[in-house]
Amino acid sequence: MSKRIWVAALVALVLVGAGAAALVLLKGQRCPDGEARTEPKIVDPGDAGGPPSDAIVLFDGRDLLEWENGENWPVRNGVATVGVGKGGITTRRAFGDCQLHIEWATPPVVSGSGQERGNSGIYLQERYEIQVLDSYQNSTYPDGQAAAIYSQWPPLVNASRKPGEWQTFDIVFEAPRFDGAGKLTRPAYITLLHNGLVVHNHREILGPTSWSLSPGYKPHPPRQKLHIQDHGCPVRYRNIWIREL
Repeated sequence: MSKRIWVAALVALVLVGAGAAALVLLKGQRCPDGEARTEPKIVDPGDAGGPPSDAIVLFDGRDLLEWENGENWPVRNGVATVGVGKGGITTRRAFGDCQLHIEWATPPVVSGSGQERGNSGIYLQERYEIQVLDSYQNSTYPDGQAAAIYSQWPPLVNASRKPGEWQTFDIVFEAPRFDGAGKLTRPAYITLLHNGLVVHNHREILGPTSWSLSPGYKPHPPRQKLHIQDHGCPVRYRNIWIREL
C-alpha cells in the first residue's frame, strides 16, 4: 500500500474517532469541563405568548383564585382590572428565581400626566418593583417610567405602546442570596423585555425599590410572593404565568 493511501486511511480513522467521541459527548457523558451532561426535559412552549407546559398559570382570564385580595379586582371578558382603592393583589404562592410573563394595558382615555397616568407596578418578591405606567408621550423621571426598575434604573429604551393598547413584560429574575448570618452573597438580577425589546440586560438590582429611601438589602427568605400594585389607576391585566427556574 502506498504512503498516500496509508495517510488517507489514518486521517479517516482520526475523523471517525472524533465523530464517535462527539457522539458520546452528545449522549450525556462528561465534557472537557468535567461536568456530566444530561438530556434536557421536553417542555411544550405552547402558543405564542401563551403558557408553556411547565408554567404556573396565575391568571388565565377566568378568575383570580391564585391571588390574595383577588376578589376585589373585577374580571370581565378575560381581563382583570385594578380595583381602584381596594388594594393590590398578591400571589398565594412564593417564588425565587423565575421567568414571568405578564400583559397589561393602561386606560385608553388619557387622564393626568407623569406618575398619575396609568400607574401600577409589579413587585417581584414583594419588594423589587418594575414600573407600569403610560409612558407614551408622557414625560416623568427616567427611573419612574414604564419598565423602569423603580427609582433605580430607567429602561434602555422607551418601548411603550399607545394608551389602551396591550403591552407585554417578559422577565427573567434571579433572586438575591444571603448567607446564614443574613449577609448578602449575591444581589438580585433582572433581564426584562418590554414588548419584545430588551430594556434591562442582566441588570443588578440595588435592593428594595422605594421612591423615598436609599436602596439597601435586608435578608429575606429565598422565595417570596409576587404583588401587583393598586396605585389608583384602572390598569388592566391578562395572561399572567410564571416558570420556576
